[in-house]
Amino acid sequence: MKQDFLFISILCVAGLLPIASSQADQEKTNLEQNKAIVCGYINEIINKGNLNSFDLYFSERVLFNNSEGLKQGLTSMLRSMRGAFPDFHLTIEDQIAEGNKVITRVTFRGTHHGDYRGIAPTGKQIKYSGIAIDRIVDGKW
Repeated sequence: MKQDFLFISILCVAGLLPIASSQADQEKTNLEQNKAIVCGYINEIINKGNLNSFDLYFSERVLFNNSEGLKQGLTSMLRSMRGAFPDFHLTIEDQIAEGNKVITRVTFRGTHHGDYRGIAPTGKQIKYSGIAIDRIVDGKW
C-alpha cells in the first residue's frame, strides 16, 4: 500500500499523472468562462446595442422570466431605453458563479432625455442597481 502511494506520488510530481486539483482547476475555469459570457452579453448587447451578437451569447431555447421570445423583447426594450436614455450604461459591480449559474450585481446609469413609459423627459441623471441570476448551459445563456 505504501509502495502504491509512493509510486502515484512520483508520477504526480513528474507530471505523468494529473493531480487531483486539475478537476478543481477545470471547474474554476468553467466558472470564469460562465462569468465572461454574462460580461460579454452585457457589454456587447446591452451597452453597445450590438444585436448581431445575440446568437453568440443566447441559445435558441433561452427563457427570460420563464418566457420565450427574449430576442424580440430585448430588442424592443433596448430601443425604448436608448430612446429615453441615450447614454445609458450597465456597470457590473460584482459577480459570483456557482455550478451553471452566474449572479451579477449591476448599476444602471443614464440621463432621461426621451419619453419613457409615458414619463416626459426630465433631463435628470438616474441610477439604480439590480441583481440578475443567469443560467449558462453549453456556453450560452
